[in-house]
Amino acid sequence: MSEALAGPLRFATRTRTYVWAAGALLLLALPFYLDRFWLQAGLFAMAAAIGAIGINLLTGSTGQLSMGHAFFLAVGAYGYCVFAADGGDAGDGLTGLGLPTWLAAVLAVLVAGLAGGVFSPIAGRLRGAYLGIATLALIFIGQHVLFNARDLTGGFNGRDVPPLSLFGLTFDDRELLVANVPFGSAEKLWYAGLVLLLGCGLFARGVLRGRPGRAMNAIRDHRIAAGVIGVPVARYRAAVFVLSSMYAGLAGVLLALVFQRTVPDYFGITLSLEYLAMIVIGGLGSVSGAVIGAVFVSVLPQLLTRYSDALPLVSAPGTGGIAPGEASRYLYGAAVVAVVLFLPGGLVRVAAGRRFRTDPGEKR
Repeated sequence: MSEALAGPLRFATRTRTYVWAAGALLLLALPFYLDRFWLQAGLFAMAAAIGAIGINLLTGSTGQLSMGHAFFLAVGAYGYCVFAADGGDAGDGLTGLGLPTWLAAVLAVLVAGLAGGVFSPIAGRLRGAYLGIATLALIFIGQHVLFNARDLTGGFNGRDVPPLSLFGLTFDDRELLVANVPFGSAEKLWYAGLVLLLGCGLFARGVLRGRPGRAMNAIRDHRIAAGVIGVPVARYRAAVFVLSSMYAGLAGVLLALVFQRTVPDYFGITLSLEYLAMIVIGGLGSVSGAVIGAVFVSVLPQLLTRYSDALPLVSAPGTGGIAPGEASRYLYGAAVVAVVLFLPGGLVRVAAGRRFRTDPGEKR
């Protein structure tokens, strides 16, 4: 029987390899053919996917509800600006340390992890709605700081984001010719985003498939039983919170580089709710599900904005119809309800071609 199954298994493995290779080649070739709108949409999706992987480790795999993910994105984004900007030459009165931008990005991610570490004792002791309410307080604290610490954040108007410079290549709008195709900031950042997303996805996948992942799932499914069998519950929950915060910080750095300006309004409660919607729609506890949900939630409002003239009921803001951003929230809100009711495994189950069984006794 094993010999009979070996052929189909090899064929499935070979097919999956070909699909992944074709997808990788397509992603590498896209900057040569797409315009700036689609490249920026893809970059927003990459940044969102990195952040979604982080919150999926926390909420989907460990069972810790977090409503404060946007706070750690803000720490990463503004931390990069403070570390990288040169306050003496900017002339805007904002604080800047003038560090090399690659070092500023690394430090911003570490500071986001440090912020998660400061909060981790609370995260290690609370659970469920209580942890959600505690993390929600981070949003209000973060908004107060962002609007009032003007020397660091620029206040309501925000602050400019210094372009990243790595190995002599500056990721700004100065064009670089590659095969007679001009590469601006979006084209350059595209490849940086791909590398970051790939690295984050592989690391998270390794964590989930190893001993830490089994411990995290045990904590999620039955916290008391996990403690009885020797899992250090509080330590794991605190460590996952720090790791999730670092993922959010990296997503914040990439978002800042794409936007080229940080503003406090973006890092509010709505952004945290969007990240929760990403992992529910994509699939809880799955790296692929986090990526799929992030693409769906981040790209949808941009598509509605671009094609608002051709869509019924959707129109540009201030023209009397439903604004694209509002329409997108309706749609992925409905998607959350539909997934919870009819597809508990998320969209990743559809993409994988598997049907999610809610009844453990259901026949195979």
